Amino acid sequence: MTQEKVALALLVENNTGVLARVAMMFGRRGYNIDSLTVSETNDPGISRITIATHGEEKIIDQIVLQTKKLIEVRSIRVEDTSAAIQRELLLAKLRTTENQRSHIKEICEIYEAKIVDLTRDSLIVELTGKPGKIDAFLDVLSPYDIIEQCRTGMTTIGRGSAVMPYDHTENHRA
Repeated sequence: MTQEKVALALLVENNTGVLARVAMMFGRRGYNIDSLTVSETNDPGISRITIATHGEEKIIDQIVLQTKKLIEVRSIRVEDTSAAIQRELLLAKLRTTENQRSHIKEICEIYEAKIVDLTRDSLIVELTGKPGKIDAFLDVLSPYDIIEQCRTGMTTIGRGSAVMPYDHTENHRA
């Protein structure tokens, strides 16, 4: 059986402790969270949680069923990664010499990354893209001294005009 990497999109009531309850449900059942993002939606009473995880299809279906049982979860959907827009943000601080800056700038231009801060001995790079692009960018930068980095985690939204409903009436596979 093959492991699939999926993005789960949840609409939850915007209440204190909801994120903790969702994360604890994953932990109690031994499910791993690869990344997690939370944001407001156009409805102030609803938040969107995007969880990247992996597992066999049976495990993913079990995760969805267990997550649906949480009272404050209004809707959950496994995003179709081929039909959804996925993005992640990276900020990376590199220790640099004057000679290295031009090489790093060339790499940034190829990946469409921005240099957002520059000092005599360091620079900070910002890159937005699919998780695979972020991974490839970090791999190319690995010969340089990355002294600090942070990634937002993946966020995703389905293409087209269809929206996630605020109830469990839909099939959970997009």
